[in-house]
Amino acid sequence: MKRLLCAIVCSVLVCGVSAGAQDKGMWRAESSTAQSITGDIALSDEKLTINFTGFVIAQIRRLEPGEVSAVFDADSSAGGSGNLYRLNIPSAKKFMHRNTLCGTEDTQWMATYVAGRSLKVAFFSGAKAPEFTLNAIANSTDLCGTFSYMR
Repeated sequence: MKRLLCAIVCSVLVCGVSAGAQDKGMWRAESSTAQSITGDIALSDEKLTINFTGFVIAQIRRLEPGEVSAVFDADSSAGGSGNLYRLNIPSAKKFMHRNTLCGTEDTQWMATYVAGRSLKVAFFSGAKAPEFTLNAIANSTDLCGTFSYMR
């Protein structure tokens, strides 16, 4: 009985840890924009790696389902989770095919959304945190692009 209880507690702890870190790990570029600009990426608690270059990131907060829906055009009832990160990728940094993430602007923010084995990432410029409403995203000059990855 004690072993069964211990196994259940351990399973719950492992599931809880992995649910909070769903966007962490290696991701293969799926969309044409990801394939032509970033290639494969990797996320850890403190770093985003694009094309073998690491950038320090800080998780700011989790995104609400409505916010995820606004930026990634996802069904807010479909599940999954999203996060907002702060980072600094200089505009001079070139990636695949000499492309940049935000043109002549520094990349300051990254939003992620994981559902199953898919990851969507949106990069933003601008000093202020992006506003995640349909109207704000539709009229945003800070949204640099969205990219899709898979495991």
